[in-house]
Amino acid sequence: MPHQLVSKTDYLLYRECKKNAWLKIHRPDIYYKSELSEFEKSIIETGNEVESAARKLFPTGVLVDGRDEKARLETAQLIAERTPTIFQPVFSKDGFFAAADVLKYDEKTGRYSLYEIKASNQVKEKLHLHDLAFQANLLKKTGLDVGSIGVLHLNPDYTRVGELDVTKLFVIDDVTEAVKCLLEGVAKEMDEALSYLSSDKEPLGPCSCVYKGRSSHCTTFSYSNPHIPEYSVHDIARIGVSKAKLTELIDGNIYALENVPESVKLSEIQANQVAVHITKRPIIRADKIAEEFRSLIFPLYFLDYETFPCAIPRFDGFSPYQQIPFQYSLHVLEGPGKEPTHFEFLHEGQDDPSQALAASLQKDIGKIGTIVVWNKKFECGRNEELAKRVPGAKAFLTDLNARVYDLMDIFSKQYHVHHDYRGSTSIKYVLPVLAPELSYKNLEIREGGTASQKWDEMTTGDISDEEKRQIATSLKTYCKLDTYAMYKIWEYLNGLI
Repeated sequence: MPHQLVSKTDYLLYRECKKNAWLKIHRPDIYYKSELSEFEKSIIETGNEVESAARKLFPTGVLVDGRDEKARLETAQLIAERTPTIFQPVFSKDGFFAAADVLKYDEKTGRYSLYEIKASNQVKEKLHLHDLAFQANLLKKTGLDVGSIGVLHLNPDYTRVGELDVTKLFVIDDVTEAVKCLLEGVAKEMDEALSYLSSDKEPLGPCSCVYKGRSSHCTTFSYSNPHIPEYSVHDIARIGVSKAKLTELIDGNIYALENVPESVKLSEIQANQVAVHITKRPIIRADKIAEEFRSLIFPLYFLDYETFPCAIPRFDGFSPYQQIPFQYSLHVLEGPGKEPTHFEFLHEGQDDPSQALAASLQKDIGKIGTIVVWNKKFECGRNEELAKRVPGAKAFLTDLNARVYDLMDIFSKQYHVHHDYRGSTSIKYVLPVLAPELSYKNLEIREGGTASQKWDEMTTGDISDEEKRQIATSLKTYCKLDTYAMYKIWEYLNGLI
């Protein structure tokens, strides 16, 4: 009998990377080497918030507290009593363990329906269905007869008007047949996972993530693959979706960018990334940059929003995960050679920021001049949504979008390519190259995910007024740097032409 209990989380990790799952269980010192960021913690909290809201659909549900033997025995007792709905029932059998989100008893059939609550807007087949197949197999092992199986997720078409309506906020997708088709294969995988994860002997060699792009690497990738450079072929732009290319490189033991052979067919962006890494000479298309900049009209308004993607709509007019713009920074440049003037807005109340933000924008932005942003699709999308919530500002916001220029285009169009960009067009990579005197490193808030989480904490958390003031100051400092950074990048590029 294996001494290791394999949870559904362990099983899902095993499917993605076997060795990573083994290390989580047997070498937690390696797996948990890096503490979760504040943003990652907020994602977990979002899941808990969504689950609590979903339980309101089952008002008579009974919650099983804990994951230990006492919880398992309580689950067995509740099932024996034919409890109509059970939240977080705990099951353990033959080396496997799981806590289901919802079990609902059907008196007509004498069977239980199994529901998984997901803090997403849709069913993710590769993840959610295997999760449920694991649970269904385990419940069958314990002798429980499972009937229908469903994923209970947020409804992307729901828009809040007045009080939150949980009956419309959630959708239940019946995935019974799809899960049934997976049961046999998943049962085999479960046994294989149990055998693999129960072994005390650490698996040798690299992990399977060597065939994936950097963004899909497991938590323990550097430990399992010490022979692979920190910056490698895995970092080539979009190499993760070019599976044949990456496989060819890895099977040829080619990990360093300087060793990529000419026979490997790369896209223009990929080839440029490799070329500048090898030569250490940037690609500069001054003529193309000049052509782009000729379309800009002064004054230039360097604009950046900070937003919060609220899973459960907090205000009227919002849908699940629709971004709440709560802050902007604006640097206004009247002409070449002048210093920009800074304007800012931060909503610190608990109400909807939409009206106040739109009013502030209309006060700070004139009718003439180009709006310079980084990632036009995102900023313009927020303006379109804002126009729906604030009809009085629709004409202004529509005109604003017509005047937007995306400074990121210079880099995505390959008019300026540097080896230290590492194939990225993120301002966090571009700024240290073109304006090294500026840095996010010493800021309390260094990236948008943390800014989002901190604003939520400031406006809804149980914190002191002093803590709120500190967060507000940090948010303003961070967002101000974002737009000043755009100005400095524009200034550098303009100097090339």
